[in-house]
Amino acid sequence: MRADTGADKGADSALRTAVSGRVLLPGDAGFAAAARPWNLAVEQPVAAVVEATDADDVAAVVRYARRTGRAVAAQTTGHGAAPGTDGAILLRTRRLDAVEVRPELRLARVGAGVTWDRVLAAAAPYRLTGLAGSSPVVGVAGYTLSGGLSWYGRAHGWAADAVTAFEVVDADGGRARVTAETDPELFWALRGGGGDFAIVTALEFELVPAPDLYGGSMAWPLDRADEVAAAYLEITAQAPPALSAWLGRVNIPGVPPAVTVSVAFLGTAEEARDLLKPLDAIPGAVEDTRRPLDPAELGAITGDPVDPMPSATGGELLAGLDEAALRVLLHEPIDPLAGLQLRHLGGALAEERPGRGACGTLAEPYLLYTYGAVAGPEQAAAIRERQRSLAAALGDLATGRRPYICLGAGETVAHTFPAATVDRLRRIKRERDPHGVILANHPVAH
Repeated sequence: MRADTGADKGADSALRTAVSGRVLLPGDAGFAAAARPWNLAVEQPVAAVVEATDADDVAAVVRYARRTGRAVAAQTTGHGAAPGTDGAILLRTRRLDAVEVRPELRLARVGAGVTWDRVLAAAAPYRLTGLAGSSPVVGVAGYTLSGGLSWYGRAHGWAADAVTAFEVVDADGGRARVTAETDPELFWALRGGGGDFAIVTALEFELVPAPDLYGGSMAWPLDRADEVAAAYLEITAQAPPALSAWLGRVNIPGVPPAVTVSVAFLGTAEEARDLLKPLDAIPGAVEDTRRPLDPAELGAITGDPVDPMPSATGGELLAGLDEAALRVLLHEPIDPLAGLQLRHLGGALAEERPGRGACGTLAEPYLLYTYGAVAGPEQAAAIRERQRSLAAALGDLATGRRPYICLGAGETVAHTFPAATVDRLRRIKRERDPHGVILANHPVAH
């Protein structure tokens, strides 16, 4: 990405006349805050921030960027922000905030600036829900473009599988509605291949029935880890697709170390309690928040942080679990990580489905998700090193793959997709955006 010159800054000031939304340039009051992503560990040295008011603004920004040789990075919250935005135009989509639920069709149409909490709240009165993850404040668009691993993934597949249409601005600044019929190649790429091909201004997706929902978390002192792990393996070995369970380890300074199990079940409390009986047999629980939930309360299961913070996360797909792997994850030191989760996959995620998008089929039965708070570059490096050492200690169980939505700094789509999928994504990028106007968190060309 080119460095700013005086001429560049003069050109960027012309953005103010190109769009109706607010434009902030370096030196403007509020620029630093507007350029800051939710993940405060990621620096975004962008040339300008545009807060688009509508899809016409998005199109105008793209045309401007192409004309001036810049790239455009679209962002709602910045949960998935990654390095590499130097000199780009940061396009904030928060004001594209329309939410429409059509319960008779079990469909939702949402603007690119909508977060999952708003979708869940709008769908809940109809006993419907979307395929959201654990955090209610993540943007729907970025999450879905990255595939979207939901609490309901075992029952219904990727969030990207549910998409029926995207409304986009292409690299030429043209607007289009993309479906499996109108543009099958772009539709395929956008469903799980990231946001490198067009800027999404709205998306339409199927909602799923949620007449009953049960969920919550249990916690025990870490010295109960072996008993909890045995119960977890017993539960996941026979879990129906409607049940998702995550085994966790909490390693926060000043907090007693703990082992946890978090669950979501699309069904009644009675059915859930029967499936989870092995957990109830373990004494010494220090927390148990499991209860019937309204679909809009999905974020309460793990209580993910909702305020911006500096963090480093990682994911590693596992071919299975054994005693040696559990010993490493539950008993060996994991500092400076704040914790880890073993998320049970399988079900609909592992099914071969015709017409599935770039996210493809997820054959691995478990995902190891790790996370830590970042106080500075040295700690970020130490967290990355711990993530690598854990993967190495798991041996052949760690496949070396991770979902796109779990890619970290310096990781590319080659860590996610088979070579044939990477080649196809790169071909589509070359065809649709040969000048590199659109910039994703993890560009497919890298």
